[in-house]
Amino acid sequence: MKLEGYTTIKNMPRDERPREKLLNYGVRRLSNTELLAIVLSTGTKEKSAIGLAENILNYNGEGLRFLTDSTVEELSQIKGIGLAKSSQLIAAVELGKRIALATKANNYRIKTPDDVSNLLMEEMRYLKKEHFNIILMNTKNEVIAIENISVGSLNASIVHPREVFVRAIKRSSFAIVLAHNHPSGDPSPSTEDIKITQRLQEAGKLIGITVLDHIIIGDGNYYSLKENDLM
Repeated sequence: MKLEGYTTIKNMPRDERPREKLLNYGVRRLSNTELLAIVLSTGTKEKSAIGLAENILNYNGEGLRFLTDSTVEELSQIKGIGLAKSSQLIAAVELGKRIALATKANNYRIKTPDDVSNLLMEEMRYLKKEHFNIILMNTKNEVIAIENISVGSLNASIVHPREVFVRAIKRSSFAIVLAHNHPSGDPSPSTEDIKITQRLQEAGKLIGITVLDHIIIGDGNYYSLKENDLM
């Protein structure tokens, strides 16, 4: 039975199919919908891969932003997006994040809080849970690596000095910067944020690894505890 208004990708003119457009004209010529359709690979009996991609982008009015921190459970609520397609999408988004971060971090030198913001803002501003990261640096303040320590609301039990500094010691770090996001978009520090920062700063002094700053990422803005004399 053919559904009214439903066209499979195979029935589209060849030069309008997403994969063929990519091969013939390059990836930059594709829309967000077409790129998602390629990641999805196939549609369902009721919708083409393009139709499914449109459903995802229109799901909650956030467009691509919806995909930045989606879970399998959230994606699976969209009709036609099961576990397999959810996994494909999440893997593709995560790979893109890691490539972007690795490219930025390569020999990236941190001199100011702005440098931390430029490095992490787009990665962390849309996250729906608090992610606590550390930036590991060498003697020239060049980034060695960025490590995730915890996911969830910050407290002393999940952000323990042992978990932070074992990563720094393994990578022979000279100094570190702490960074976490506030899903609310407001980067103002909580009392717990300040206590954790001071605790880690004291631990760093004992070990010989300097904690240079703690940057809290909001939605397009940030807060530096160092700049505000809170460490």
